[in-house]
Amino acid sequence: MSPSMLDAVSPTGDRGGMMLGSSMQGEPMTISALRPAPTRLVLVGGLYLARQVALRAMAVGAWVVVATGRPAAWQVLQKAAGTGPDGRPAPLVQIRRLSPVELPRPSEDGPLLVVHDGGPTPQELFPPRSPWQTTVYVLPYMHPQAGATANAADLVLLQRLPVGQAQLAARVWRLPPPMVHELTTLADDEVVALGHMLWKRMKLITNTKEQQILGPVRRGD
Repeated sequence: MSPSMLDAVSPTGDRGGMMLGSSMQGEPMTISALRPAPTRLVLVGGLYLARQVALRAMAVGAWVVVATGRPAAWQVLQKAAGTGPDGRPAPLVQIRRLSPVELPRPSEDGPLLVVHDGGPTPQELFPPRSPWQTTVYVLPYMHPQAGATANAADLVLLQRLPVGQAQLAARVWRLPPPMVHELTTLADDEVVALGHMLWKRMKLITNTKEQQILGPVRRGD
């Protein structure tokens, strides 16, 4: 696997990245979600996973812009970001409508994570166009019309899927039967990281502070 690929999901001992969870053997696992190239992530599953990824991005210094039709569900991130000296919400997290807006200019010192929470068939409102910008597409479930978005992703994180949706995932990514079966048997706190020449099962880990913000690890909204 080329080191330049986003698909570098590895123990934290020799690489940086954003902490996601642990391998099935208990090793800490990171993803290179914020990098010097326009990047697309697709999350197939619940709101919990999407908010945890956004929270972890904040923890490593990213600006987070959330475009969503359910802003109340994302207020916990804005609350977690705290307030500025003037008492107003810190600009680290911005919650927007599902319409094009001008984005902050990303940089190595201030990478940008754009979360597109617009249902199972998202529009390209915020395509990543510059280094250090990552756009995350939150898909509550697999939909036949989401194939183009899914195929364009540098990395996909999948929670447990019902049999019918796992079969759709098999058609989108040409998965063999053992992988399809694995998608239907994931525990609530497990995800599969899928990328070019990558298939990695891992456990989500939530620390005490995150549990106070997001609640316990779970699948779904």
